[in-house]
Amino acid sequence: MAETSIEPQFFDSFDGTRIAWREMGQGRDLLLIHGYFSNAEVNWIRYGHAERIAREGFRVIMPDLRAHGDSDKPHDAASYPPDVLMHDQFALIAHLGLSGYDLAGYSLGARTAARMMANGADPRRIVFAGMGLSGMTDTAGRGEHFRHVLNNLGSFERGSPGFMTEAFLKTTKGDPKALIRILDTFVDTPRETLAAIQQPALALTGEDDDDNGSSADLADLLPNGCLAVIPGNHMSAVTKRELGEEIAGFLSE
Repeated sequence: MAETSIEPQFFDSFDGTRIAWREMGQGRDLLLIHGYFSNAEVNWIRYGHAERIAREGFRVIMPDLRAHGDSDKPHDAASYPPDVLMHDQFALIAHLGLSGYDLAGYSLGARTAARMMANGADPRRIVFAGMGLSGMTDTAGRGEHFRHVLNNLGSFERGSPGFMTEAFLKTTKGDPKALIRILDTFVDTPRETLAAIQQPALALTGEDDDDNGSSADLADLLPNGCLAVIPGNHMSAVTKRELGEEIAGFLSE
């Protein structure tokens, strides 16, 4: 386990929602976005990934998504319009005055990065981790799994997918009422939009991760895409040192 005591900083997003972010390192700016139910500390700091990337000369900027971590967790539907997570990231980029940055995300973070690309983001390099092609083009499928879990907490058989998802929610002290609203913000990214991404892009996946479709199909669709496979499934791959190693190596090319 790596040091997890980085204090958050805060800014007000486009609608006044307070968003937290943490930083590590100095150098080229990298916006690094965590997955659903998670937060910057769990996804990127606890297992040493941010530290590994920072060693390559990066300023690693790690927001807590709206409804996650130390960011605000409003319960009203008006705080969760379509693509709100993408708009929050653009607001953070503007707040920090970033230009010439790199962009990477895991799971929901990767989907958010794709939405940013669909709406004008222009990073130097991109990493889509823990997210396959269908998870970007058909967001409803995976979303229904989480909606079922959040609507039926405490009812799942030990060891079942629902039980494991709920267990992760408990470890991150997630707010179910806020998190279920996130599901209403998902927007599909068409294949043709992904196929128009010209930047070098890495599709990175655990060898046993089939939660969000095929990362190999995503890599094949991206004009300058490549694939990397690391140990683990969708949950356990985050704990593997190879996750940070692959991101650091790709971004350093």
